[in-house]
Parts: sequence; C-alpha cells; structure tokens
Amino acid sequence: MSDVDDELPPDATVAARLATYVRAGGVVTPLITLLVAFIVGGLVVLITGHDPIATYKAIFNGTGLNWFFPWVTGADRALAAVNLQQTLIVTTPLILTGLAVAFAFRCGLFNIGGQGQYIVGSVFAVWVGSSFEGMPSLLHILFAIVAGMLGGAFWAGIAGLLKALTGTNEVITTIMLNWIAIWTGNYLFSLGGPLQNSNPTQKDVPVSNDVVAGARLPVFWGDPDLQGLHVGLFIAIAALLVFWVLLNRTTLGFEVRAVGFNPDAAEASGISVARNYIVVMAICGAFAGLAGTLDVLGWQFRIATNDIQASQLGFFGIAVALLGRNTALGTFFSALLFGGLITGTSVRNLDPTVFEPALATNLTYMIQGLVVLLVSTDVLVLYLWRLRRRKRPAVAEVSV
Repeated sequence: MSDVDDELPPDATVAARLATYVRAGGVVTPLITLLVAFIVGGLVVLITGHDPIATYKAIFNGTGLNWFFPWVTGADRALAAVNLQQTLIVTTPLILTGLAVAFAFRCGLFNIGGQGQYIVGSVFAVWVGSSFEGMPSLLHILFAIVAGMLGGAFWAGIAGLLKALTGTNEVITTIMLNWIAIWTGNYLFSLGGPLQNSNPTQKDVPVSNDVVAGARLPVFWGDPDLQGLHVGLFIAIAALLVFWVLLNRTTLGFEVRAVGFNPDAAEASGISVARNYIVVMAICGAFAGLAGTLDVLGWQFRIATNDIQASQLGFFGIAVALLGRNTALGTFFSALLFGGLITGTSVRNLDPTVFEPALATNLTYMIQGLVVLLVSTDVLVLYLWRLRRRKRPAVAEVSV
C-alpha cells in the first residue's frame, strides 16, 4: 500500500490517482463497501419494525438465485427459475450501462449520460424493429442492433466532441443530453407524435409501434409469452469480452489508459487526447445504446412515454461501474447484484407479509446510493492508510 504512489507521475490526474487507489484495494474493498451498505439498509429495515434478516432472505428468494440450491425442488424450483430469468433479463442492460460508465472512467471521463444513450438506442431500435416487415429475421435483428448502437454512439459522441473541441465538462453535457433524450422521446411517442403507434385502435395511447416478430430476440430459457430469458444475455457477456480486449490488448486501449492517467503526458508522447475523448464517448454510447436495444428487442417490444420517464437503468450503471471497479469481471457481478435487487424487491416477487414491496423498492435505491457514497469513502480510507504508512519511517527517524 505504501508503494501506491510509485505508479503515478507527480502531475497525474485525479482520475488516475483514484483508479490507482481503487486497484490497491483489490477485491476486499468493494466487498466491505457492499457489506456496510447492506448493514445500513438492514438498520433502516429494523427501524421500520421489520426483521432485516427475514427481509433480505425474502429479497434473495425473489431474485431466483435460490434456483442454484439443489434442495429447492418442486413448485419452489419452478418459481425460482422464473424469478432468475427476470433477474438475468434486468442484469443484461445493467452490464452494458455499467460498461458505458466504466470505459469512460478509464479515459479519465465521467459518463453520466448512460440513461440518455440508453433511450436513444431504444428509439432507433424500436423504429427499425417495427419497420421493414418481411426482412429476414437474422438480418432484421442485426440491423436493429447496429441502429441502436449507432444511435447511442452518436448521442454520447456529442459530449465527447464538445469535450475535445471546447473542453466542456462531460458531466454537465451528458446530464443535459439525458434530459434532451427524455423529452425528445416523449415527443416522438406522444399523441400525434412522429413515431406514435399507427394502429387506429391505439390513437389515444402514447406508445410506439410494436417490434415485428422477425426482429425479436429468441428466448432460450422459459416461456416466451412470460418474458423468458432471451439471447441478449450472451450479447452482453460478449460485450464484456470486447471491453476487456479493447482495454488490454489493443493500441486504442493503451491510448485510453494513457490519457486517463495523464492527458498532458499522453499528448506529449504523440497520442491525440481529443480524438480519444470522442472515440471513447462514442464507444460508451454504443454500449448504452445496445442496452436499450436488447431491452426493446428482447422483452419490451415497444416504447411508451411513461416507460421513458420511469426507466432508471442508465443511472444504475453508475453504481454498477463503481462497485465493479471499472473492470469487466467486476461489472458483471455488480450488474448481477443490482439486477437481483431490482427483481427481488419488485411487487411481484417480494412476499408482502415479510416487507412491503413498495418500501423495498426504495431500499434498493438506498443501497445504490450508499454504494456510490461508500466507494468514495473507501478510497479516502485507502489514502489515509497509505499516508499513515508513509509517516511511520519519518517518526522512526525523529525518535532515533
């Protein structure tokens, strides 16, 4: 721990120092962060007059993860399978929105615009998926996926371009782009909007056209009529591999990490910082746009204005990336955790005799906020611990 700063140049960026301290914490630090978050959540449950252990057990059973226990049999196992399918459906976009934040962070950028990029990707995907009826199924699916990724890449690329050309803070631009995406989506699918459902029987419903059957992702586990698990999960896992390869096995990844550690030194060595800002944000947008695309093609099959306003998956991606330490493996497990929390606290899955589902949903948001808060706290603890270790030799010299 005392050698953490040896990896850093004196003029390293804040993002570089933060990333180095986080690596120094290994896997123990995020586990402690998570434990503290659940303990605080449990105290809140206890204050409300409920049993925190019973509540967390009910949430766990609602996730369907008990399906992996061999002693769960019969009707309980069938129910666990359905719940697990729902958990993995939610985990799929969380992986991708987490990668959208993590990849930007590795370049020293903070992409807070995953929600807007998710929405734009969804809009492009639902437009392509509900059009071109009669196109071969595989081709139609690929066309919709590419359209969604390009839409997200374009939306995030705006923030990258502004950062590269004018130095505009990407946090501000991505937040504003979120709101532009939300209200543009509301306009597109509102009554009389350009993309509102053309079915005469739904003229009074602010919803898009349905994705045609040929553009829907195949279901490989569960009943397709009950939102079975679609193949988008494998696409998200493939995206994790792409993320890892890009960062660790390509010239682009080397440049991204170099810019993240010290943009001035990277520029001096011949790396175009401006180009990397644009490319990185576009890749982040492609990840988030893919998340929206898979949701539309995998189980939603349409977009309504209330869906746009209620969706929070892009914002969850921030917590996913932070808890996952901006790594591929960490992002996967972090996404699975938050996917389980979202599913396990839903009105449909949580036993109301143990804890009110409406309150449990707020518990999920509280744990998410605690994770984001404690991530910063554990970095501070690591810094103070390193400072203490460095002062020890100095105290020893004085005593001598």
